[in-house]
Amino acid sequence: MEFMIPDFRPAMPELFMAAMIVLILLVTTFIKDKRRSVVFWLCQFTLLASIYLLFQVDQEYRAVDTHVLLGLTFSGMYVIDSFGSLLKGFVCLAVAVTLQYGRVYMAERKLDSPEYYLMVLCCALGMMILISASHFVTMYLGLELMSLSLYGLVAINRDNIGSTEAGMKYFVLGALASGLLLYGMSMLYGATGSMQIHQIARTLYEHGAQDVVVIFGLVFVLVGVAFKLGVVPFHMWVPDVYQGAPTAVTVLISSAPKLAAFAMAFRVLVNGLFDLVEQWQQMLMLLAAASIILGNLAAIAQSNIKRMLAYSGISHMGFVLLGLLSGYIRERGLEVDAINAYSSALFYSIAYLMMTLASFGMVILLSRNGFEAENIEDFKGLNQRSPWFAGMMMIVMFSMAGIPFFIGFFAKLSVLQAVVMAGYFKLAVLAVVMSVIGAFYYLRVVKVMYFDESSDPMPLKATLGFKAVLSINILAIAFFGLRSNDLMQICALALRF
Repeated sequence: MEFMIPDFRPAMPELFMAAMIVLILLVTTFIKDKRRSVVFWLCQFTLLASIYLLFQVDQEYRAVDTHVLLGLTFSGMYVIDSFGSLLKGFVCLAVAVTLQYGRVYMAERKLDSPEYYLMVLCCALGMMILISASHFVTMYLGLELMSLSLYGLVAINRDNIGSTEAGMKYFVLGALASGLLLYGMSMLYGATGSMQIHQIARTLYEHGAQDVVVIFGLVFVLVGVAFKLGVVPFHMWVPDVYQGAPTAVTVLISSAPKLAAFAMAFRVLVNGLFDLVEQWQQMLMLLAAASIILGNLAAIAQSNIKRMLAYSGISHMGFVLLGLLSGYIRERGLEVDAINAYSSALFYSIAYLMMTLASFGMVILLSRNGFEAENIEDFKGLNQRSPWFAGMMMIVMFSMAGIPFFIGFFAKLSVLQAVVMAGYFKLAVLAVVMSVIGAFYYLRVVKVMYFDESSDPMPLKATLGFKAVLSINILAIAFFGLRSNDLMQICALALRF
């Protein structure tokens, strides 16, 4: 058997990040505590340089064929395409923003150890591997690298019982979900004889997809994907982990991993198991409807803003699933434009990434050493303390509620259009009604900021870099609301290539 040296070029961003993780690990053994900022800047350099390398790889493979961007390496286990490049770019950017938000927060609580930065980078590397996985082995490798890093980050505050409890809950439930996912993958391998996603799709197309083992494999894989997205009924960990983890870690959990989970769902369901589309459409329909209903209704009763945003995130992931299930329908011979539906789900995922980064960034802004701004009441009178950031938080809440003309409104609109085109009118009506109900808890935050008296006269204290990044993050929500068509076209092009 002759060993073939794989082409390393498609995986250059991941290989660079892995090398930098090793380098940073060596650097941390020699630096003093007062020079901890060196680790922060090395991490930021790693993430931004990875984005540059992603762009270079994209250009190199696009130059080969201007219509197709597809590169396979490591014996077909790893794929580079425009869909993956777009998501990995947003993942790196989101992690860089997360580190900026959490830098002072973690330092004040003496949690900014080198292990924190290294686990964040390992998590980013796992997400990038997961996004480009075209084989069950690489997919599981990326998923576990991401998950194990998150387990450690949630419990990083070892002196806080809430943090350690949240870490234990996340670990136990995450291990269970990973086991179910692995079991489903093994069943699909047994039924098709391959773990390569495109080969599985070819086998199902040629030999039919009605095997009971394949159906059971689909169910178990879908359970694993649903857990990582945090949708009902696999949502139990979401509010507890969001509340128990340090807010700087909650920012990370709530943002970039959702993009990686969406990529995993798309690769497995659309690329690999499309011949089972009628089966997983029905399953996603139930998950999406339950998530939108429970997420919005449960969020109304929350007084803790981190738990409110957790249930809000469950509802948003329900909308992502709506776009994913609307890609194809055979009823009355109607075939829906799949690119339109899938790009709406991708667009919604990116929009949610921007909004959740901004919302938890505002929570960190109001927090200080010895005080956690975790309750909605802590936003009382924010307009009196800082009219600028009160206006910024209002933009975030309006966007999450789906109020024109911010990115959240157009994200919801694009998904609902895809749902209606697919013929799921009742599902679209349900989503609209629950969005109207869900607007209550977003507007309650705005009411508290502008119409209640401040209980904390202290001015907001944050570094200039933090305020600048947070302001840019929130202004991007408004900007891409006005230019939503441009981002939507980018998403459509990424999928079409």
